[in-house]
Amino acid sequence: MAANRRWRDYRTRGGRRPVKEFLDGLSDSDAAAVVAGMRDVQVNGNRVARHLEGEIYELRVAGDRQAFRVLYATEGKGNQILLALEAFSKKTQKTPNQAIRLAKRRLTDWRSRARSNRP
Repeated sequence: MAANRRWRDYRTRGGRRPVKEFLDGLSDSDAAAVVAGMRDVQVNGNRVARHLEGEIYELRVAGDRQAFRVLYATEGKGNQILLALEAFSKKTQKTPNQAIRLAKRRLTDWRSRARSNRP
């Protein structure tokens, strides 16, 4: 059920929040556009995003003067967690492989730390 889906952002071991930091650096209108895109995924699911590779999806958002991308994966029971792994300004037609690799590494890191915190 769409109402149960919610966004979380990846946090490094040191507590940094790369996606939040990226969004905080955007203009208010660009940040609002990205948040609206994230809400669309929250309500309508992965069908409004693009599947990239493995478990990684790409949210595409048009800002005022540039395009933005949020790479994410679904997690949890029923895939209700939308885990934002990487966000960037789009500069090329193709999503950079480096961004996809980073998203995959962050997903692996997030999962390994989640497992180690279980009782």
